[in-house]
Amino acid sequence: MSKVGYHAERVAYLRTFAPWIVYAAFPTQYWRWSALLAAGIALAGIAHQRRAGRDWDALVLEIGSAVFFAVITVVAFADPGTGLHDYTPALANAVLAVVAGASLALRVPFTLSIAKQSAPREFWEQPLFIRTAYVLTSVWAASFALGAVALAALAHAPTPRTVVQALTFAIPMLFTVRYVARVRDRARALAARPVSRG
Repeated sequence: MSKVGYHAERVAYLRTFAPWIVYAAFPTQYWRWSALLAAGIALAGIAHQRRAGRDWDALVLEIGSAVFFAVITVVAFADPGTGLHDYTPALANAVLAVVAGASLALRVPFTLSIAKQSAPREFWEQPLFIRTAYVLTSVWAASFALGAVALAALAHAPTPRTVVQALTFAIPMLFTVRYVARVRDRARALAARPVSRG
């Protein structure tokens, strides 16, 4: 894949996680507005992807994001002082873990739909392409699940909580970049290997 393809794949990941990044980036006292903005971004992302021809089953993470942020927005405006507020980072990671797990159970790992945005169509049905998506989605799901547990334990400790939030995205993203590069190198090596005529 060209450098343009790599860039497109990274942009697709950023676009998919944009609501979560925006929500996490806002200072905690503005959580009502960050939830509302994140819900809007999630809905706009779904509309954009549908116009681009993506099927509903390829939007599992985007739909889960929109639902989560719509609910958090309602809660945040209805009761701004709710005790739930301190636990929203943990809930966010738990929801992401569930959505990622559901995408695996439904046999549409969310990373597959992201990869399809930049990979040529002829790769989409190849076993290695599909297997890679399952591996990546499993790593993301595990990171979110572990993050949810850690963030629940750190609910009242803002600084370490922010670090954990960042790591739950940074670690699987770094793994994704390295693993995909390794898979591509392996695929190239296999393609370059001479065919034996036994």
